[in-house]
Amino acid sequence: MPEFHYLNKINSPADLRKLPIEALTEVCRELREDIIEECSHNPGHLASSLGTVELTVALHYVFSTPDDRIVWDVGHQAYGHKILTGRRDKFSTNRKLHGIMPFPSPLESEYDTFACGHASNSISAALGMATAAMQKGEENRKIIAVIGDGAMSGGLAFEGLNNVSETPNNMLIILNDNDMSIDRSVGGMKQYLLHLHTSGTYNRLRFGAAKQLYRWGWLNDSRKRAVIRFNNALKSFLTNQQNIFEGLNIRYFGPTDGHDVKELVATLLRIKNMEGPKLLHIHTTKGKGLDVAEKSPTIWHAPGKFDAESGERLQEKQAGEPPKFQDVFGETLLELAQKNEKIVGVTPAMPTGCSMNIMMDAMPERTFDVGIAEGHAMTFSAGMAKEGLIPFCNIYSAFAQRAYDNIIHDAALLRLPVVICLDRAGLVGEDGATHHGAFDIAALRCIPNLTIASPYDECELRRLMFTAQKPEKGTFVIRYPRGRGRIADWRCPLEEIPIGKGRKMREGSDIAVVTLGPIGNLAADAIQALSKQPGAPSVAHYDLRFLKPLDEEMLHEIGENFSRIVTVEDGVRMGGMGSAVLEWMADHGYKPEVKRLGLPDTFVEHGTVPELQSIVGIDAESIRKAIENF
Repeated sequence: MPEFHYLNKINSPADLRKLPIEALTEVCRELREDIIEECSHNPGHLASSLGTVELTVALHYVFSTPDDRIVWDVGHQAYGHKILTGRRDKFSTNRKLHGIMPFPSPLESEYDTFACGHASNSISAALGMATAAMQKGEENRKIIAVIGDGAMSGGLAFEGLNNVSETPNNMLIILNDNDMSIDRSVGGMKQYLLHLHTSGTYNRLRFGAAKQLYRWGWLNDSRKRAVIRFNNALKSFLTNQQNIFEGLNIRYFGPTDGHDVKELVATLLRIKNMEGPKLLHIHTTKGKGLDVAEKSPTIWHAPGKFDAESGERLQEKQAGEPPKFQDVFGETLLELAQKNEKIVGVTPAMPTGCSMNIMMDAMPERTFDVGIAEGHAMTFSAGMAKEGLIPFCNIYSAFAQRAYDNIIHDAALLRLPVVICLDRAGLVGEDGATHHGAFDIAALRCIPNLTIASPYDECELRRLMFTAQKPEKGTFVIRYPRGRGRIADWRCPLEEIPIGKGRKMREGSDIAVVTLGPIGNLAADAIQALSKQPGAPSVAHYDLRFLKPLDEEMLHEIGENFSRIVTVEDGVRMGGMGSAVLEWMADHGYKPEVKRLGLPDTFVEHGTVPELQSIVGIDAESIRKAIENF
């Protein structure tokens, strides 16, 4: 670890609180430098955490954590928080196998008050904690929700705000406004926050007047809300500005400079003991302190390895390497949209992450970034499909869990032609349990009217996208993984694939291996390696392609010719593709022995994808051993 004057002496926030306020600026400088140095050789979510350094220091300086609760929203803001809360000596293991978790979790530290891998949950969770504190007689416990990086656009955040306004609480909401999620923030809330302003003088006058009215007996709790409503209405009239937060009876302060640590401390000390819900609006710069990150915050959200001195990114892609599946999706989507004017693209705040920015750059009028709002993305897509368009709605598999009802009620029920592209399906690696796309197969295969497919390789992805664009195909799900495929020359002709038709990849007579999606490549490697061993069984390989509908003709062939079947999937075993094969065999009178390989009934930790595949038993060597020992 680098040596620092202050940071080396801070093992907990209690150590931070012993320092004079004059030292905090230097603490922030050291903390920012430490984050940059660590992330330069151990990649992670850099830019967001650089933007919250001063806020993190101020919060732990003013509040008595962990007794006071800081609820982080969008955990990639919290690297400084981890370092200040006793994990600096372990921070080099961040996102590595068996190392500290990629996002804050109560399973790791008492300072991590709630899970925060997905956005927009902090206000609801913090309100629950504030209500619990009141129920338990712990009114002095402070509860702070830190929401930012575009998370205020999420529907859950609005649901939480609505309830905060009516439920007795003294919580503080800090809105970290950096005009970003991963890409630029979008929507009306972004524009609203841009122009929202309340002067510090006004807030001080209001606070002083309220205290005096209480002393004189003219203001009590029963009259307080009526006075606040009158005050807000008068201020709106005088400033020609509406304040949505004060309209919900949430005291608003700001906006203020989120990089002035002393002013932040002063503001937090001034408002921490005020009764009732409060919101402090701060402006920050994503990537603050690293010039290249400030100029290109999207690229530097998670930049990979880089030189800490020069800021030069260390590119790991080699010439002639296969593309990422997301890039094949993005290029193919544009290709299809150029030929089919009904195609539109929809993404919930991930245009760069899913490569929809390729079509967005070429056809901005036909692509829609709806912000961090997965449920809305689905229903918005369904509405367009109802009126004759063909939306390709791209959502990361783990985040699509937030749109489950919308998929059922708003798309599948009416068999609307929405193409749901689930990026990052299966194990995603270092982002860990909150981001693995583990559950989509099991969750979706029970829903009527869905077609569910997964491509074996990049060319199959292109063909499935071409097939899915036909309106008569109804609601069509395509799942594919994070990372690269295996085909460098992937621009194959676009051809339709018969719905529910799989492929026999290899002949065999002793054991049948059935796979779904790109994990089939590892199964093929395993079968090839096994075939070179003396006395090895003869293994057939079948690529299902479609989870729904299943290729019944192919399954009859397997049931009639094999007494041993191995299924391999990059998803949970419980209720997954292997379960579907077992159910089909039982329903049709076949009684083979079936060994199912997939993710166990646990939340899989973080690490590289190959490491995790080995742990859960779906890497090539584990598959080979499973076949060999069957």
